[in-house]
Amino acid sequence: MCEIYINADPILYESRTRALRIHGVVTTVRLENLFWDVLQEIANRENKTTTQFVVQLYDELLAARGEEALNFASFLRVCCLRYLSTRAEPNAAEDMPRDTGFQPRVVKAAM
Repeated sequence: MCEIYINADPILYESRTRALRIHGVVTTVRLENLFWDVLQEIANRENKTTTQFVVQLYDELLAARGEEALNFASFLRVCCLRYLSTRAEPNAAEDMPRDTGFQPRVVKAAM
């Protein structure tokens, strides 16, 4: 069962740090390569560069939650997973609440 996971290319789970300029301030974000790839895919769909998309996410998170809610690398990982979950489930994007966020379904593993 775990072969699909353990056979992943190690480059996908290696971390990479990127320097991003957010409103004139250079900040670094460290994510695994797979997350950077997913962010790039989302940005392409939005007709933005990855940096432009990440800055938009930063601004919207800051406006919605304030400074104290900024664990930004974790937030970006969750964004990627939410994007992938909506891609995997038909009509999932339509079912996502716009104001409260997507609530994942708990699925119990069969034994």
